[in-house]
Amino acid sequence: MTLSRTAAIHMVAPQTSSKPAGVAQCDAATLADISAGLLAPQASTSPKYFYDSLGSHLFEAICELPEYYPTRTEAAIFAQHGADMARHIGADATLVDLGAGNCAKAASLFPLLQPRQYVPVDISSDFLQQAVSQLRQRFPAIMITPLVADLSQPLVLPPSVPLARRQFFYPGSSIGNFTPHEAIAFLRQVRENVGVDGGLLIGVDLVKDPAVLDAAYDDAIGVTAAFNLNLLRHLNYLAGANFEPAQWRHVAFFNDAESRIEMHLEARCALSVQWQGGERSFAQGERIHTENSYKYTVAGFTRLLADAGFRVDGTWTDDAHWFAVMHAAAAYA
Repeated sequence: MTLSRTAAIHMVAPQTSSKPAGVAQCDAATLADISAGLLAPQASTSPKYFYDSLGSHLFEAICELPEYYPTRTEAAIFAQHGADMARHIGADATLVDLGAGNCAKAASLFPLLQPRQYVPVDISSDFLQQAVSQLRQRFPAIMITPLVADLSQPLVLPPSVPLARRQFFYPGSSIGNFTPHEAIAFLRQVRENVGVDGGLLIGVDLVKDPAVLDAAYDDAIGVTAAFNLNLLRHLNYLAGANFEPAQWRHVAFFNDAESRIEMHLEARCALSVQWQGGERSFAQGERIHTENSYKYTVAGFTRLLADAGFRVDGTWTDDAHWFAVMHAAAAYA
């Protein structure tokens, strides 16, 4: 990734774009979803639109930043407690990796978990296929079944994934992108796919000093800003829109009342945007809400898992209690 690209995105474009919107490169349902979000009283987009190929690579870069503690903190928890996690899960399971990205987190646990089958699930097809190709060379004994899927839609695993011994893996703080109500619905869907002898290993970002959170989502060199602004380029491709990223700035802050980080894109000037079948004018300072990242306590997330049909049987945290990894077994009715 070329970080020098971030220099250009901070330039202010004083004029609005008058070029016509292009042709949408997505299906009708995706176009309707994008349009509904942009036309809402508080304009918004789903965080799933961050992840084109460039967005996926930018997120990898974010994970290496000194301000972005979740990745290294979770990795330290895995390194310290991975063997104990493996005892909870057992060998020869089918490991279903939700939002797998480059598959690195799951791959680091393969020597301990010794899965029979690995099912990486991600929305970015090209990025996933590239990661799987490399992984097959490293672990030829593991059956790898990639699945391109949108986690905001119902999860359907292919018939080649056996029902027995399914262990779902959802690391990072991705569960925080859902509202608590959405998170329960998502986890209930996972519970339906787990079966009676499976479980879930999940990463949870915990409540902490807001200054730490603000820095993690608004880093000094602007990689997170580039990631957020790249969403506009992706919308141009998907919806035939004519966003000019230079007309927008990245905004991120911790909302204490909601216990969540919010990311927005704020218009630097009055402007108008067109897309296939839609148009909206934005005043200077008006924002598009692009992401939430909810932060939990261990007790609060344990209750949320219980509401979704899981029973927590293992919790591991770092010494500062900034992050938790939890294993939950399928609870019986």
